[in-house]
Amino acid sequence: MTLQSKTYGCQSMTGELRRVLVRAPRAEDLHGWRMCGWRAEPDARRIAEEHEAFCALLELAGAEVVHAGSHADGNPDAIYTYDPALVADDGALLLHPGKECRRGEVAAMAEDFERAGVPRAGELQDPEWAEGGDCCWLDERTLLVGCGYRTNEAGIARLRALLPEVEVSAYDLPRWHGRGEVMHLMSLISPLAPDLAVVYAPLLPTRLAQLLEEREIELVEVPDEEFESMGTNVLALAPRVALAVEGNPRTRERMERAGVEVLTYRGDELSKGDGGPTCLTRPLLRV
Repeated sequence: MTLQSKTYGCQSMTGELRRVLVRAPRAEDLHGWRMCGWRAEPDARRIAEEHEAFCALLELAGAEVVHAGSHADGNPDAIYTYDPALVADDGALLLHPGKECRRGEVAAMAEDFERAGVPRAGELQDPEWAEGGDCCWLDERTLLVGCGYRTNEAGIARLRALLPEVEVSAYDLPRWHGRGEVMHLMSLISPLAPDLAVVYAPLLPTRLAQLLEEREIELVEVPDEEFESMGTNVLALAPRVALAVEGNPRTRERMERAGVEVLTYRGDELSKGDGGPTCLTRPLLRV
C-alpha cells in the first residue's frame, strides 16, 4: 500500500493526523449518563454543538473525519471512540474494556471499521481487559500500557502476542479515587512530539519517568490545579500542534513556551464523562 493510497495505520501519537473516527452524541443515548458515571446530565443541544465544532477543528487541521454509523444503544460513553480499539499498521485490534457498560462498543466499532476499510488484525476476549486510554504509542515500536482497574495483566499479555514486533511496556497505575473513577495511563501523559510530552508528574509511574528521561523526552508538567480539569488530555494533530479543551491556562502557557501551537475547543458538555480530545477520537491514519 503506497502512502497516497494508505487509509489506516497509526502506531504513533504525534504524526500528522490524516484520518480519524468520531461518534456524534445522540440525544437518545444520553439518558445512560448515570449508568456510565458521568458527573452531570449533558444538554443534548449543547453537546451536539460542541461536537460539531470539535470535528470542524479536526477537518481544518487536514484530517478526514469518519463518522461512526453504528448504534450506541443508550451508552453516552460511546462518543469516546479512543477506548474500544487500537489501530496498528496491520489494522484494528479490538479491545475488551474493563468498564463493563462499554463492552458493547467493541462490536459496534468493528462495524464502523469495516465500513471505513480498516481490517481486523486481532481481538481480546474475557478475561483479557484493555482500554485504549491505557495505551500510548511512544514511537512506532514502543507501546506504553497502564495496568489498573480498566486494563489487566491478561489483556497486556494478549497485546504483546498481537504485536510481536512492538515492545509493550506495562506500568502499574495509582489507585487514585478507586475503581469507580477513570484513571487511564493517558490521564497522566500525552505525547506532543517524538521528543516532547505533557505529563502530570506527581502520579507518573517511576519506571515510566525514567524511560522518558532515558529517551531525552522533554516534559511539560501540568500543575496540580489543572490535573482534574484534564490538563494532560491533549491531542497532537501533528508534531507540536495540539488540540486541548478550553481552560487550563497554565498548562497551555507551558506548552506554548515549549514551541507547541495550541488550539482549543469548548467541552463543557463533552467532558462531563471525563473525556477530552484524545478520548473523542480514534485515529485511523497518522503519517
